[in-house]
Amino acid sequence: MAFHCRMCGTCCMYLGDYIAIERQVGPYEFECESVSTGTPFTAIVDDDKREIYLDSTWLDEHPTACRFLRPSGEHILCTIHGTSPAQCKFYRCVVMRVFDSQGVLIGKVTGTLALHSDNPELRGIWEAALREIPEWSADIEARLQKVLEGHGYRVG
Repeated sequence: MAFHCRMCGTCCMYLGDYIAIERQVGPYEFECESVSTGTPFTAIVDDDKREIYLDSTWLDEHPTACRFLRPSGEHILCTIHGTSPAQCKFYRCVVMRVFDSQGVLIGKVTGTLALHSDNPELRGIWEAALREIPEWSADIEARLQKVLEGHGYRVG
């Protein structure tokens, strides 16, 4: 199943220290470094996001956010999506956490609806639910949550 970004910005709200802007080399071009890997890259603000990029007031309220993150209506957007570093391109958010009846975290679900768990019972329930629920269902996450809760798991 393909990853579908919800454009909530949660993944980048605490990445302000992970992308260092070394210097601005043009009105919308920056020499940067991925701090976690030490990899340099050139960030260019996407043509269709230049207007929202110019308003940096949102960053004052969110000082830990990536410097290239901006609100647009109900969404929070990466303004350098086209030139973002590998650490950003490969990131997949956690959309669901699954806890057992004792409140112990036993699984995580990423934005691709892939379950990451070593618990064989949970994996079996998850795989059966995915076979029953069409992946195109707009409410697939809510339906999966209901299935898990029906088996005594807590989902958060």
